[in-house]
Amino acid sequence: MEALKINQFYDYKFLSNVRWSPDGNRAVFCAAQADAEANEYKYELYLFEKGDVRPLGPIGKDNSFFWEDDTHVLFPAVRGDEDKKRAEDGDIFTSFYRLSVEAGEAEKAFELPMKAGELKPAGENRWFFTAPIDHKYPDFHLMHADEQKAVKDEIRENEDYITLEEWPFWHNGGTHVERERNALFVYEPAADESCGITRITERLFDVASAVFADGCIWYTGCKTEGYAGLTRLGFFCYDLETCRTRTITEPGEWFINSLFVLDNTSLIVCKTRGNHYSYEESADFWLYDTVSGEEKYLAVDRNGYFNTTGSDCRLGAGYEQRAYGGKLYYISTVGGAAVIKSVDRSGNIENVTGGEGSVDCFDINRKGELLAVAMLEGRLQELYVLGSGKLNKVSSFNDEVLDGRYVAPYEHINIKSRGYSIDGWVLKPINYDPHKTYPAILDIHGGPRTAYGQIFFHEMQYWAGLGYFVFFCNPFGSDGKGDVFADLRGKYGTIDFINIMDFTDEVLHRYPQIDEQRVAVTGGSYGGFMTNWIIGHTDRFCCAATQRSISNWISFYGVSDIGTYFAEHQLDADVFFSADHMWQQSPLAYAQNFKTPTLIIHSDADYRCPISEGYQLYTALMEQGIPARMVVFKGENHELSRSGKPKHRLRRLTEISEWFEKYCK
Repeated sequence: MEALKINQFYDYKFLSNVRWSPDGNRAVFCAAQADAEANEYKYELYLFEKGDVRPLGPIGKDNSFFWEDDTHVLFPAVRGDEDKKRAEDGDIFTSFYRLSVEAGEAEKAFELPMKAGELKPAGENRWFFTAPIDHKYPDFHLMHADEQKAVKDEIRENEDYITLEEWPFWHNGGTHVERERNALFVYEPAADESCGITRITERLFDVASAVFADGCIWYTGCKTEGYAGLTRLGFFCYDLETCRTRTITEPGEWFINSLFVLDNTSLIVCKTRGNHYSYEESADFWLYDTVSGEEKYLAVDRNGYFNTTGSDCRLGAGYEQRAYGGKLYYISTVGGAAVIKSVDRSGNIENVTGGEGSVDCFDINRKGELLAVAMLEGRLQELYVLGSGKLNKVSSFNDEVLDGRYVAPYEHINIKSRGYSIDGWVLKPINYDPHKTYPAILDIHGGPRTAYGQIFFHEMQYWAGLGYFVFFCNPFGSDGKGDVFADLRGKYGTIDFINIMDFTDEVLHRYPQIDEQRVAVTGGSYGGFMTNWIIGHTDRFCCAATQRSISNWISFYGVSDIGTYFAEHQLDADVFFSADHMWQQSPLAYAQNFKTPTLIIHSDADYRCPISEGYQLYTALMEQGIPARMVVFKGENHELSRSGKPKHRLRRLTEISEWFEKYCK
């Protein structure tokens, strides 16, 4: 059996966005694959019909598409020399292409004069969608050509300057967005005036979510100006007949997270209990009657209603919640697995699927048939259909690529650490011989409110193929065990550090074949913070590779796109009144203890954990003469390891693996 190649992920198919047609007779989903030569990903649509899967054709540069009717899908793309030149010249538009699932090539259907998101039906021949606007020019799309030219000339004249008057001023991987708002629009293709487009939110209003029911568009959001921070959202209704908006709930005590249509007169509203300093981050389910306006509490699922399990083998998303038969079906993280549950009108929560692995997205048709993209049995993504209470595989996109390759099985370990039950897993090296000794790698997840599980990780399986033990766990602060277990506020580097070290001790005890002098540590985001914390509190690891990390909570506060509220919430401290506590929980405060050779991986467009965090750590290591190397990835952001350009992902894994090979073997 051969080991996985370092660039094996070039051959993987990444599935996403499975969607049933309106009549429920067929489904379309997306499959992406790396194009090494172009250093990008190619996306292609596939049709699932009567149990068979066949390709439909390539689409744009992401997995966006939606059903226009029972036999046609629409997707945004920039095709043709003229549109490409317009895009290069800075014109703002979205071209939608129509593709028949029965036959033919995709043809341009229509164009909207803005960067529109998915169009969702709002009755007969009417759609609604959201799109970003510059609140200084909220109706740019309605301007005459000469007016638009004047605006673009003004923007070009000032492109060497950045003027900040709002916060946040940037988002991870993007540009400065201080004047940007997500606006809500109605589109009526048959209308003659205003291109058939009507903006229904005011220029300073930022929309979070929107659905259609009972002749109205129901949406959440709030007006923001100046400092936004972690804003509380209001709940609103736009009546398509009267063209009037009414307020259901003003922004206030609750955080309204999401809206879902249960039926034409019933919505499920997901609201977070308490304020953003509360540990209770899971949303409560409420039933809202669109006719009477009555609201009824249903239930709360402390494991949440999203998939927070980790993997480096996903690209693109899809539905994680769908309504059918008076129930809301949703993905929930339980332990180290992502499963489907349902909640009904009476607040009863039931498990629909179970076991290990990850359901990444799913859809249910009008007949109650459920299709899902999932990673089960430690393998890569495939398409599954729910039947007889279990998910049954109906595609074979990734079978061949793993055929004959070593995929280490997951060996589960549970320990008790400081009164908490900690779950983790071990991957044995290829050609494992119990009479030999091996190096090992401790891998720490991000978040911290995410979870590891029996889910395929290319990097881990590659390291196992290089001859390493690989082990990982879900310490206190991880998702999958409810809000109380995930409450790491003010405890960074304490209970979680002890849990991880206790788990490491148990792994070394159970597997004496691991050479304790050849154990490396790595992690990204929170895992990068913890890697930095570890090298300041122990020298037991022979080397470290820290990725997209935090080293100084005080500097993180003022630079990260989530710095103000995330730092204060997670540390239970304030930079102005308790900065000493923030510094004490910063890895950089313990730089005098650094002894471990450390590799630093960071991206210059990472505005979540800004690159200044990596530079500070690098400087501290170099100043003390500790072997260090920093690799900066230009144009990449916080998602480098998951959705970065193929060659960049390869270089990242090469750098880390060579660092381990240098110090562990």
